[in-house]
Amino acid sequence: MNRKVISKLVGIGLVMASSAAFAWPDKPVNVIVPFPAGGATDTVARQVSNHMGNQFKQTFVVENKAGATGTIGAAQVARAPADGYTLLVTSLGPLVIAPHLIKGVSYDALQDFTYLTVAVQAPNVLVVNPALAPKVNTVQDVLAMLKAKPGTVSFATSGAGSSDHLTAELFWQKTGTKGLHVPYKGGAPATQDLLGSQVDMSFQNVNTVIQHIRAGKLKPIAVTGTMRSPVLPDVPTLTESGVKGVEVYSWQAFAAPKNLPADVKARLHDGIVKALKDPSVSKPFTDVGLEIVANTPEEFAKFQAKEYARWKEVIETGKITAQ
Repeated sequence: MNRKVISKLVGIGLVMASSAAFAWPDKPVNVIVPFPAGGATDTVARQVSNHMGNQFKQTFVVENKAGATGTIGAAQVARAPADGYTLLVTSLGPLVIAPHLIKGVSYDALQDFTYLTVAVQAPNVLVVNPALAPKVNTVQDVLAMLKAKPGTVSFATSGAGSSDHLTAELFWQKTGTKGLHVPYKGGAPATQDLLGSQVDMSFQNVNTVIQHIRAGKLKPIAVTGTMRSPVLPDVPTLTESGVKGVEVYSWQAFAAPKNLPADVKARLHDGIVKALKDPSVSKPFTDVGLEIVANTPEEFAKFQAKEYARWKEVIETGKITAQ
């Protein structure tokens, strides 16, 4: 086969590949959420997917693929073809926490995905139960309790290795204290026992407890963000309260299998960001304390690597396991 024929065939192949990518999406897009329906990640996936369906005149099908702290659904996406028809909407767990806690995770969280954007983030908020509320007003009050009763002040979390658990562990590491970790199977039961004063306090995502704070049922002490939360403007950050190095956000993000074609990646990113900037999508999020991020793929990749290293260190220092 001569060079002219080869060159022509290569040219045809490039045109066909470009045309196929440009045609995206010409069939339904599968959006995998690696958690049960109803949580923050599921809500973000459904709201953004609905908007993108209208944008692209195509169906975006949200599928909940829960199990193994989100790694089952994430692994499914990692194995999928890199054609833009399988997306992952996930919290930070499967990408920066689970790989350090679960043996045999079948994907490389740093290499096996195309990072599209961090959609939203929310700081955690340190809240105390109704029984403690009258006498615990500041972070210094919390530290005094921890130092007076080391290892006995109970912190409710949504499970071993969860964002709220690791936030508590980081807080203890940075302050030289230690609380009693009380893991639950999800944030809802943890919050219920907190409301009933069966546990002392917790670092919960702002969006999950804001209604209880507004109702006066839980008392906020400090938030873990780099600045005060717009929905809790009178609550100081931990840094303002004298505790540095515990700037923590929970986040939800969009990713796809690695090696996604550049033009499909660009269209997906633009579509997601357009959805997030539409008030019909963003306002319900910001009303409960979720902050719109909508960063670039490059910014997300750098952030992902930084978060991966950070939580690895916290987990190893605290000798934390998934049990």
